[in-house]
Amino acid sequence: MLSEEKQEKKRDPNNPCLLCKDPRGVSLNNELAYSARDSYAVSPGHTLIIPRRHVASFFDLTPDEINACMELVNEERNALDEELKPDGYNIGVNVGPAAGQSILHAHIHLIPRYKGDVENPQGGVRHVLPKKAYYTR
Repeated sequence: MLSEEKQEKKRDPNNPCLLCKDPRGVSLNNELAYSARDSYAVSPGHTLIIPRRHVASFFDLTPDEINACMELVNEERNALDEELKPDGYNIGVNVGPAAGQSILHAHIHLIPRYKGDVENPQGGVRHVLPKKAYYTR
C-alpha cells in the first residue's frame, strides 16, 4: 500500500513539462536553446542541451534549433574540458518511449566519460542494447 501511495505522489515530468515550465540550473543559453546539468547525472558533468520550443522528437527540430543546440554542445564541452577534464564523451538523444525517452521534450545528453568509469567501454552507446554492445573486428 505504501509503495502505491508513493507512486501516486510521483510527479509526472510531462504534466506540465519539466523542461518548459521550470528550467533549473541553466548554465548556458542562446535564443533557441539552453543547457543545464542533469538532475540524475550518470557521471560528473552530465549535461542536457534543451531546445526552448516544446517538441517531443529531436527529428522535429528545425535546422536552426539543431544548430543552436549543437553550439551549446560545443560550448559545454569546452567548459567541461576546463572544469572536469574528462577523457571522452558520449552524446545521445532518446527519441520515443521505446528508446527510453521519459521526458517528452527533445533534449541532448552530453555525458563526460572518465578512464576506468566502466571496466570495458568498447561499444559506447551500443550498450543501450547490452547483448549487442560488444563486437569483434
